[in-house]
Amino acid sequence: MFKIGNKIIGDGNSTFIIAEAGVNHNGDTNIAKQLIDKAVFAKVDAIKFQTFITEKLVTEYADMADYQKTNIGKAGSQFNMLKKLELSQENFIELQKYCKEKDIMFLSTPFDFESADFLESIGMVAFKISSADLTNIPFLEHIASFNKPIILSSGMATLSDIEDALNAINLLGNNEVAVLHCTSNYPAKLQNVNLKAMNTIKNAFQIVSGYSDHTQGISVTIASAAMGANIIEKHFTLDKSMEGPDHKASLNPVELKEMVRAIRDVEMALGTGIKRYNPSEVDTIKAARKSIVASRDIKTGETINLTDLEYKRPGTGLSPKLYIYIVGKKINRDIKMDEQIFLNMVE
Repeated sequence: MFKIGNKIIGDGNSTFIIAEAGVNHNGDTNIAKQLIDKAVFAKVDAIKFQTFITEKLVTEYADMADYQKTNIGKAGSQFNMLKKLELSQENFIELQKYCKEKDIMFLSTPFDFESADFLESIGMVAFKISSADLTNIPFLEHIASFNKPIILSSGMATLSDIEDALNAINLLGNNEVAVLHCTSNYPAKLQNVNLKAMNTIKNAFQIVSGYSDHTQGISVTIASAAMGANIIEKHFTLDKSMEGPDHKASLNPVELKEMVRAIRDVEMALGTGIKRYNPSEVDTIKAARKSIVASRDIKTGETINLTDLEYKRPGTGLSPKLYIYIVGKKINRDIKMDEQIFLNMVE
């Protein structure tokens, strides 16, 4: 358990919900601000972008991933695609300021050392590291040295990969780490989600865990909340038909708001886990439960037999489970048929 800003992250606390704007601003700060407004509308805890210098992230000859080709509708280099989506450091300072004005937490994933240093210099409260950098140990060590909370996605990874990453971070004295399970397809098919792995990670490393969702819709995120996700991250966009690699696997603003509402409903419904009757059930107990009553008129001094008892509503009398304390005892006053029998009526 640890804090990100003023939010406590861990079991027993509200799920930390991140609206992943990513590069869905399409390189336009005005669109980015609209995304911030919609994240506020949805009542998420934080909005997250992606900060990178294209020349330091990818070579000019790196091909697009298949999902990027499919979602954009054409093949090409990652370099050219990402260059169009890159925002400047000045842009991010502007967006961080706008987030502060709107009272929503600003986060961004760095994809290179210079971008990480920049985000640290502007006082970002926590660092999200993408699945792509899970095995980039020098990069993990660099970010761990900032001594800020880290949220680490684990797409494309094994438990061994996660263990190596956590060891590298922990050796720098940073133990405030959460690991998110995810499947690195955009969109991810339901049969490829393997949501139970989220709790496998949690139990294996005794760590704060969560889920970064790339499926379409909100059903899997709701399931992850029901399974106890401490952090949930979901891509969103202003319009799924916009050009770009991630829009099609993102929620629109109305869907994002519905996702948040549903997660909060699930949290409320989960409760404490202590099995007891709820105060709201007291009236129902009286109306629906049964009490011990006489099956016939019984005279003073008669011995109660099992056949002299029936069990009927309302549940305001002696519980049927206590019948053994009645049977074989003598009645100390007359009792009419259907009258409730109490312990003080027997000798």
